[in-house]
Parts: sequence; structure tokens; C-alpha cells
Amino acid sequence: MKVTLTEQQGPKISKYIYGHFAEHLGRCIYEGLYVGEDSSIPNVNGMRIDVVEALKNIQIPVLRWPGGCFADEYHWKDGIGPKENRKKIVNTHWGGVTENNHFGTHEFFELTKQLGCEVYVNGNVGSGTVQEMQEWVEYMTMGGESPMANLRRENGQEEPWSVKFFGVGNESWGCGGNMRPEYYADEYRRYQTYVRQYGTEKIYKIACGPNIDDYNWMDKVMQIAAPFMDGISLHHYALTGEWLDKGPATGFKEEHWWSLIKSAQKMDELITKHSTIMDKYDPEKRVGLIVDEWGSWLAVEPGTNPGFLYQQNTIRDAMVAAVTLNIFHKHAERVHMANIAQTVNVLQSMILTEGDQMVKTPSYHVFDLYKVHQDAELVSSYGESDDTVSYTVSKKDGLVSISVCNYSLEESKSLDFTGACSGKVVDARYITADTMDAHNDFDHPETITIKSFEGVSTTDGTVNLTVPPMSVVTVQLEQ
Repeated sequence: MKVTLTEQQGPKISKYIYGHFAEHLGRCIYEGLYVGEDSSIPNVNGMRIDVVEALKNIQIPVLRWPGGCFADEYHWKDGIGPKENRKKIVNTHWGGVTENNHFGTHEFFELTKQLGCEVYVNGNVGSGTVQEMQEWVEYMTMGGESPMANLRRENGQEEPWSVKFFGVGNESWGCGGNMRPEYYADEYRRYQTYVRQYGTEKIYKIACGPNIDDYNWMDKVMQIAAPFMDGISLHHYALTGEWLDKGPATGFKEEHWWSLIKSAQKMDELITKHSTIMDKYDPEKRVGLIVDEWGSWLAVEPGTNPGFLYQQNTIRDAMVAAVTLNIFHKHAERVHMANIAQTVNVLQSMILTEGDQMVKTPSYHVFDLYKVHQDAELVSSYGESDDTVSYTVSKKDGLVSISVCNYSLEESKSLDFTGACSGKVVDARYITADTMDAHNDFDHPETITIKSFEGVSTTDGTVNLTVPPMSVVTVQLEQ
């Protein structure tokens, strides 16, 4: 493949495209991110040191919490104050387990402080009131004297926190209330009115957008509520077949390799068509498309609670991650944020834990290889489904970064990037595997790990790459 790169200035690839999602689901929060101050697992204020350090390494820019479906049954006042006094709740969406609410608002802000990332809080529209949402925003962001600000101080937090992103409901077409788009749009207009700006920083308000290809939902909500929103969400998961027939995460057939990647590639079509609708009501592209749930959704690991959505993560999932990130880059003018589902122990997670053990997944390594594109200027991005190659080229800080995914099972791919730069290679790394379901587990944590990449050369301003099958490569060069 020959690629000619031009000097025209592209849009910025928002760092928030590399966002993450942590729902009260299975072992994502409890055991994954939070173990409590009294745990024998090394922690700082209850947060696992190993997990926090791993996430900091991939420069996690934003974390979405508390859901997901859980958000629309979460009542924030149950999760503040002395832990021994907090109300226990039943997580009716995910496994029917009882939670002690020890991880609440204060703990979430402690986690994001340790991670050094922005926060994306999802409010309760489905079972909550306007007053409840208004008081939560006041509790978190009010700096002066007020009932909720004083309550926050009583609970040990003198200064207000910064809330950069706030979601008004989640999946309101389904688990968040089974609403019609016209009804939700009116509810959104009402609820967002009371997401007040108490501090100097404007809160970025996100409306609940469509499920996959529900173009009518996008049209109606944009028509009715676009002037009142900063972003609107989109959810799409990569599947191997029908929604109720999820294929295995390991030991799958070759046809499931291709079907999962094809499902992931549908993201390009979805963004294109939804963006066309958004352009009708927002031609200036002021409203961002927020893909705050995406990733592989496969069968749970045998012997685990089916409501916990704990699945293994293979080199196939790494392909899904790279292909999808390249699609987001391609649509960087409209896609302002994305949040892979989910951070630890759930769906296409970055990290798996068991007791005091932790392992980084192949998807984690893709985010590590791709972090060079955060807030970079897009030069080119490609991911057509008639080839087995997907790539991104970007520029930042005097460097050109080229990331390539070759999801062929057997064939190496040669790519020549002309006009990329005339400088020398300063870094070249990749991940690959010998089998299509290769993965890391607690006994073999480095079956797939980042290695030095030797298949790059430069000739008269052309960068030549030879990318092995089932590989993700990132090469950086001086401009």
C-alpha cells in the first residue's frame, strides 16, 4: 500500500477520545479499582496502587462514572458520609449483588486525582429527580455557602471539585427509562437547566444519544434539544453475531475473528450517518459526538457470574481497539470524546485483577502505543473494510507518529508513506501474536507485550513499514 501524505492542516485528535468507563458492574470498581483502606493489597486511600500506576502510564485523560445502566438507579446521597452509615443497595442491573456504597462521590474524585484525569459524571434521570441532580452538581462544584456545599465540607472536602463533563441520563431509550426520543428530549431540556454552573468552569453537558443505528432518535433529540447540549452520546459494541448470541472470547473460530472486526468497523458508518443528521441541526459542529460506550462484548469466562461481564481479552480485541481508534481519528472534527467499556475486569478492559495479581491486556498495550496521538494534529487516517490494514498518521511536538494495524491472520503488509517526513526514526514498537486467541493471564502475563519493531526504514522522505499479521505498530519520526 502506497500512501501520499499532504501538508494540509487536519483537525486535532482530542485526547478525550482515549477516555475510559468505570461502572458499578462486576469487579470493575470493587476489587478492580478500589479495595478499601484496610486491604492487604497495596493501596492509597483505598485505590489499588498497581492499577492506578498502570492507567497513569497510558495517560488516561477522563473517566466516566458511575454508569452505564447503574447511573439511572444510583442515588448519590447514599454514597457520602461515614462509610459505616452508608445505605447498602442491590445492583439490580448487574448480578443482583448487594453493594455497601463505600465507593461514592468522594472516592471517585480521590481516584481521578490519583490518575490525574478529568471526570465525566453521569446523572440519574431514569429514577432520579431534577432536585437530586441539581443538588449533586451543587455538592460537587459549589465553592460558596450553600446547603450542599456545607454538606460536602461536613464530609471532609473543603474545596469544590472540577466536573468537566456531565451526562444527563444514560441509555434513556432502554435501561434508563424506555423513553421515546421526543419525551427524552423534553426531559433533557428540563434536567440540564438545573445542571448549574456554580464555579468559573463551564460544565460540558452530554445528552443521551442513540443506540447503534437508531437514526430517528438522533434526529428527534437534535431537533428538539441541540441548543441546550454540548455533546450527544452514541453506543455501539462489537459483536461476533446476534446480540443474544455472543461468541467466546477465546477458542473461537476463524469466522469469529472476521465477524468481530467487521462489527467494529461499523463504527465508521454509524459516525458518518449520525454526523450527517447532526450537521442538519448543528452545521458549525459545535455539538460533539461522544461515543461513551464501545468495545468488544463477548461471552463471559466460564464459571464466572454472567452478570459481571468478565471476559478474556486477546490479540483480536487489540485489533478491535486499533481499528476503532483509527475510525475516531478519521472523524476527529465531530468525535470529541470516547470511553471504552470498561476499565478493569469488565468487557474489553485494560486490566484484569485477581486478588493481589494484575495483568495488562492486549487492548491496554494498544492504548499505550496510541497515546502519542492524544491532542495531535491529524494527517491521515484509513480503515476501509476492503483491506486488512488500518492506520493513523499524526503530528505533534516536532514528531510524526504512524500507527498501523494489520488484522490479517497470515499475511504481512508493506506500507510506504510518502511525504511523511525527512527525519530519522526515534521510536518503533509493536505488539503481535502467534495465534488468533493469544492473550495474557495471571500465569502468563507477558504473552503479548510491547516489543521493539525492526520492520521500518526511510528512503528519500518515504517511510517503509513491513507489518506482520495480527500486529499493531507505532513508529515515531522527526519531522
